[in-house]
Amino acid sequence: MKLEGSCHCKAVRFSLESAAPYPFMRCYCSICRKTAGGGGYAINLGGDHRTLTIEGREHLSVYRARMVDPQSGAVRISDGERNFCKHCGSALWLWDPNWPELVHPHASAIDTDLPTPPEHTHLMLDSKASWVEPQVFVDDKCFAEYPDESLAQWHERLGLGGAES
Repeated sequence: MKLEGSCHCKAVRFSLESAAPYPFMRCYCSICRKTAGGGGYAINLGGDHRTLTIEGREHLSVYRARMVDPQSGAVRISDGERNFCKHCGSALWLWDPNWPELVHPHASAIDTDLPTPPEHTHLMLDSKASWVEPQVFVDDKCFAEYPDESLAQWHERLGLGGAES
């Protein structure tokens, strides 16, 4: 499925192909919540990085998150590049050089109508803010940390993946 997206002020517009377009995965980690999750979580989609086209690249900025080891307190900088508009602050996508073929646009930045997921996955619930009340439906899956099932595997399990999506 071709996805088209933009920032709020329209300085950045982008498109990409996605075989995993269902906005099902709600991440409650502090990085997603603080950089893109006004409701206490962010929803990332999966896409093919090779197909990403960008208009207004000069208006982009990148944030690389500080990662703190909970046991040692050691800090490292994430390899993941969280792209956002430097004018309006809209979170646009995450790209990580450890998985260079993938790009993860924020569902909130997508202008294309997205399909409604038949179930949701709530992840990193141990990191959620105290005020957040996850809206969990009967078929939803909940995880304290990150689940083993990937975006692509979720789509495949439910028969929702593939280029024809």
